[in-house]
Amino acid sequence: QVQLVESGGGLVQPGGSLRLSCAASRSIFSFYATGWYRQAPGKQRDLVASITSGGIINYADSVKGRFTISRDNAKNTVYLQMNSLKSEDTAVYSCSAKDRASLRYDYWGQGTQVTVSS
Repeated sequence: QVQLVESGGGLVQPGGSLRLSCAASRSIFSFYATGWYRQAPGKQRDLVASITSGGIINYADSVKGRFTISRDNAKNTVYLQMNSLKSEDTAVYSCSAKDRASLRYDYWGQGTQVTVSS
């Protein structure tokens, strides 16, 4: 059973920074990709950033230049560094992993709340 455990959410003022962590229960290279999704109240869940096992990175247009996804292979951990945060970044952020066989984001963490407010 795959487990993904997020941490690092919280309350931050506009313009501030947070770093989210996602620790996987097995090697992140066992997945085709890992990604961060977010869902704000009343809105659909959107992919914010992703990184493949080969290192290909993609970002949603709304976070380009502000968010950075990275990984620590030895710790089986993926990070999301969020800078210049805006109120519209407020959401529950979830880590997910794409299965190599199904090529779907089949594995999910419990989510962590990020609130950007003064």
